[in-house]
Amino acid sequence: MLNQEKFYNTLKNSGVDFFTGVPDSYLNGFCNYLVENAGEREHIIAANEGNAVGIAAGHYFSTGRLPLVYMQNSGMGNAVNPLASLADKNVYSVPMIWLIGWRGQPDTGDWAQHQLQGEITTKLPEIMNIPVMILSDDEKAAEELVKTACETAMKNRCPVAVIAPKGVLAGEKKANIPDTSYPLSREEAIEILLDLLPKNTIYSATTGRATREIYFLRERRGESHSCDFLNVGSMGHASSVALGIALENPERYVVTLDGDCSCMMHMGAMTMVSKTNVPNFIHVVLNNGAHESVGGQKSAGFMVDFTAIAKACGYATVDRYAVTREDIEKAVEKLLAEKKAAFLEIRIHKGLRGKLPPLDISHEGLISELMNELA
Repeated sequence: MLNQEKFYNTLKNSGVDFFTGVPDSYLNGFCNYLVENAGEREHIIAANEGNAVGIAAGHYFSTGRLPLVYMQNSGMGNAVNPLASLADKNVYSVPMIWLIGWRGQPDTGDWAQHQLQGEITTKLPEIMNIPVMILSDDEKAAEELVKTACETAMKNRCPVAVIAPKGVLAGEKKANIPDTSYPLSREEAIEILLDLLPKNTIYSATTGRATREIYFLRERRGESHSCDFLNVGSMGHASSVALGIALENPERYVVTLDGDCSCMMHMGAMTMVSKTNVPNFIHVVLNNGAHESVGGQKSAGFMVDFTAIAKACGYATVDRYAVTREDIEKAVEKLLAEKKAAFLEIRIHKGLRGKLPPLDISHEGLISELMNELA
């Protein structure tokens, strides 16, 4: 593992003066160092990876200085459009360091949702004529690589991809910082919904802890997994999958268990209910104000009025977020009576239950169960 302070200082000394991106577990040591040490206007956590590329471009246009954009490789797809049609040499020639956490690196072992992305991680930049450099945990080699990457980016006015394998920029241990800001945990909030809604309700759980928690809640409760879609990858798209299911299954409720960060990542999806008739669709945002699964970095979750946004998009709401079980019970009763697409924000506290096992599942088996249930 590289010394985060030395890595940061090498970047600064090589001309990088601005950092933006989406936190990643493989980069969480570096991301948390930025949170603690970079200035407020020097480091911006973005809503999604394409958003980060755009912010970085704006920084370069304003200053002529080199930005760094960081992300997990699963977010490379979100970044491809602005990298190819804004930063490319045939358009505006924007130099930047593109720092990528390499989940699913071939021959290292990882979960299925990271396998293909890991295989194409070095190929995507190459297709876009972006130089690729692989970072190692050798301090001297890393220092030379950073200097070369920054020189290349500025000289050629192009992005340069710097790819960080597992362990190179991660922290010693993933942060788990529980708080008491709100009474319910995510797991408790999910179980309340399981108790309140009909047994045949379909749930689409977002990437991260929500998928693990509903899976093991079902196990503990002795319930089938046949009504659950676990969105283990494709962050930000659980609500879109749920909408597609709801359109084809009007006779049963379909619930998205979303997170604040995943909802903000592709917030445009919320507008779809304004032009579709889905009274059986319920969009729940479990908001803990943090990128908890990848290091606990603060999100904009508690600064955003999700309910007002949802109402403006055409959802039925209860005009404020829920905090307690009683709040959720009253909200669900009211929203079910509205007979239109419904939205509920539940504010929860941070904190990961340490005893929750990894989600070792058969994706084919789970999706077959769900499809058989829906058939």
